[in-house]
Amino acid sequence: MQKFNRYFIFLIACAACIAAGNSAYAQFNDSTFYHTAFQSTGSINKTRDGTAYLLNNGFKFNVKRKDVSLNFNNGWIYGKQNGGITNNDFSTSLDFNLYKSIPHFYYWGLANYNTSYSLKINNQLLTGAGIAYSFFDTPNTYVNLSEGVLFDSSDLMLDNNIRDEYTTFRNSLRLQFRFNINNRIVIDGSNFLQNSFERGSDFNIRSTTNLSFKLQSWLALTTSLNYNRVNRTSSENLLFTYGLTLEKWF
Repeated sequence: MQKFNRYFIFLIACAACIAAGNSAYAQFNDSTFYHTAFQSTGSINKTRDGTAYLLNNGFKFNVKRKDVSLNFNNGWIYGKQNGGITNNDFSTSLDFNLYKSIPHFYYWGLANYNTSYSLKINNQLLTGAGIAYSFFDTPNTYVNLSEGVLFDSSDLMLDNNIRDEYTTFRNSLRLQFRFNINNRIVIDGSNFLQNSFERGSDFNIRSTTNLSFKLQSWLALTTSLNYNRVNRTSSENLLFTYGLTLEKWF
């Protein structure tokens, strides 16, 4: 209980910091270059046979100028069921976009580090680059498709606790979207399919979809659906959580 009390106090402190000086809805524009958000969702299931809980936390920081944008994203998922760990998954990524050509078209670069108990990933480093095109890019509607090549250096656990350290090049296809309805309801998500060039059975799927109901410009109730699969380890997870999103534009 003390752990959850400390967690609740931390959440309130984040809300106070983000709320300060952020009284109006905003997007990137000529005077707004920075965006930060903290999302905390989870679920608790307590029955006569036991207790299960899951915490899904994310922090992002974005910078956007006329010709370049920078995105820093972090996520941590932790879960237990009947005293045993089910999830202890961490991901951090840094990517940049260069807008130097035709409208709605840009180049991107990425560095991403993952470790996941549920997906049997001891360590994974992904680096790469590619191109992207935004079919819609307005404050209320954003739909983007990107394609590129990633270098994957992984340390995995296969069946029968066999450790697998290997490298491969992957094709990376991503669909990203965001819909803002009357500045009150926001639906956003990212979907990745990453196939190895060397082996058709070696692919990763990552999908995240969020539905948020804004209470204030800086505060929203959020439900999050996440699906992940690493086919090389025959592991997958499907997570549905609900909680709060705190954000600030400045």
